Amino acid sequence: MTQIPTLTFLRGQLRRARQARGLNQEDFGKLINYSSSHVSAIEIGDKPVKPDYLARVDAVLETGGLFVTMLELIRFHAAPDWFRPWEEIEREAITLRWYDPTVIPGLLQTEGYARAMLALGGELTADEVEARVAARLARQAVLTGDRRPQFVAVLEEQTLRRQVGDRAVMREQLTHLLAVGTEPHVQVRIVPADAPWHIGLHGPFILARLGSGAELAHLDNQLRGQTVDGPNDVAALGRSWETVTGEALPRRQSTQLIEEVAKSWT
Repeated sequence: MTQIPTLTFLRGQLRRARQARGLNQEDFGKLINYSSSHVSAIEIGDKPVKPDYLARVDAVLETGGLFVTMLELIRFHAAPDWFRPWEEIEREAITLRWYDPTVIPGLLQTEGYARAMLALGGELTADEVEARVAARLARQAVLTGDRRPQFVAVLEEQTLRRQVGDRAVMREQLTHLLAVGTEPHVQVRIVPADAPWHIGLHGPFILARLGSGAELAHLDNQLRGQTVDGPNDVAALGRSWETVTGEALPRRQSTQLIEEVAKSWT
């Protein structure tokens, strides 16, 4: 069976490739336009491995994109098998509507928030956490690429006030929500804490519409998620979406509430 490289393996290969050229970390950093401390932190695992860093390494070492490709392979295999079909749907969608009553949606998470979430419970090794974080951040390219879907996220106010990681992580996460929410194709709307119980609280769901007109949905539970394409099920979730958006504040008032809560994390 083919062995899938891990981030530990990738870091080791980066170090060996540098050393094979007879370069110390300071000289190598100058070549790729990063500090020696950054090079060291990447190689020992104190900083996440990112595509822009690897692209510079590939260019300077003339590897033909080896390290970027290796990271893509790690990211692909970091995702659970059952989630990969939905990743394809996300990339093809022209609209995405996401409701989550408990956490910030993955496409809007900061690196720190994602890492804190994935590290909870201790079920994943540090290497697995970093691979999942890298995969989650890579998914966010659907909101910044050439084919950007119209994206609407509806969150509960309690999610903004529930601490994930430390206070700095929460402050950064809410600041990020405010920044992303200014994009014309992105809306972040908040259901206020004084809203009555509503059907959306049964659980999170995502609705996607493809260019073909097909509509699909994704549901999560504590074990795994599933893609739903049955017309009756998708229609039922569409009705739930109408309910949660009916309870949510308008865009501008949602932004004001996020700003207010962000200040509480300072």
